[in-house]
Parts: sequence; C-alpha cells; structure tokens
Amino acid sequence: MNHHHEFSNEKKTLSVIVVSTITMVLEILFGFITGSMALLADGFHMGTHVLALGLTLVSYILIRKFKNSKSFPKGTDKIGDLAAYTSSLFLGLTGLSVIYESALRLFNPQNIEFNEAIFVAFVGLIVNVICIFIMEYKEIKGEHTYDKHHLQHEDFNFKAAYFHILTDALTSVLAIIALLVGKYFNLTYFDALIGILGGILIIRWAFLLIRDTMLKLIDFKKE
Repeated sequence: MNHHHEFSNEKKTLSVIVVSTITMVLEILFGFITGSMALLADGFHMGTHVLALGLTLVSYILIRKFKNSKSFPKGTDKIGDLAAYTSSLFLGLTGLSVIYESALRLFNPQNIEFNEAIFVAFVGLIVNVICIFIMEYKEIKGEHTYDKHHLQHEDFNFKAAYFHILTDALTSVLAIIALLVGKYFNLTYFDALIGILGGILIIRWAFLLIRDTMLKLIDFKKE
C-alpha cells in the first residue's frame, strides 16, 4: 500500500472523528438541557460511529509505527484489513439494530415530536455530508470484485470508515423523508417501514465489505 496515500487517509479519518465528536457532545449536552430524546438518541448513535472511526485511526497509527518492524516481515497492511473486517461487523450490527428498533415501532407505534426530530435529522445529515466531502473516497476499480490486484490495493480500512459515515447520511435522508410523510400525511408507521428498508441496505453494504476484507485477509486469489 502507498504509505503517503495511507497517511492522507489517516488525516482525513482524524478530521472526521473531530467533527463527529464535537457534534456528538453538543447533541448529548443539548439533549440533557432540553430533555430531547431525539437529540440524545442521535448523539449516542453518532458515538457508535466515532468508536468505529477510532478503530480505523488506531490501525493507521499501528501500521505506521510498525511498518519497518521485523515482527511484521510481510508488512503491516493486514492490521488495516483486520480493522476493516471488525468495523464491517459493527456496520452489520448497526443494520440489525435499526431493523429491530424499527420493527418494534411498527407494532408498537410511539408519539413522534416531528419538528424536533426533523431538526435533528437535518443536523445529522449536514454533519455527515461535511464528513463525506472530507473523506473523498475513491474506489480503485478492478475487472472483478475478486480481482487480486483490486483486493491488494483497495484500502478497506478507509472504505469501512467511509461506509459508516455513508450509512449515517443514508439513515438521516430516510428519516427526513419518513418524518415529513408522517407529519403531513399522518402516516406514522411509514417511519418504521423506512427504518427497516435502511437497515436492509446497511446490512447489504456490510456483507459486501465483510466478504471483500475476508478474502483479502486469507490472500484469496481467483483462479
């Protein structure tokens, strides 16, 4: 892996962590001050992504620290791949939790403070769009998903971090759509249905990432 490119991704990840952490702290703080459950929930949800991004950052630091170490005769790229695999598992769990929570709300509808929830969703979306622009992820295209050259040069560690941000942005967009429909058409169950759809999309992304990182970890080569 190109170490200059790797260090650039490390700096981007750190920048996104800083932005996400500031937003998380403000949402939780104002959630307690105002008694807003929507702000608190979104703040703690963003905290899970900060943890995942932290894992990505730590792996970059370890890769840099041990890149010339004799303890890693084949290089340190596997550290990043392992972090990406672990992060993709967290991504899958996020998708499952979204589906579970949405299913509960589908069968046990709750009162929604639409204006407050829409505001929180817009704040989350703006923060995630900023983070997406910071990361500027560009996938290296291979002839096939299992192409060896593609697997060797793809920075799955960074890709996993990017997917966490993309997932958050997607859930914000879907939430805004669902909340607007619920507010103006009184279809409160639509929020839960959209949540289930979002969870399915997240799980699909997680599955693809788990598959690719696993193949790279075991040095899979298509015959």
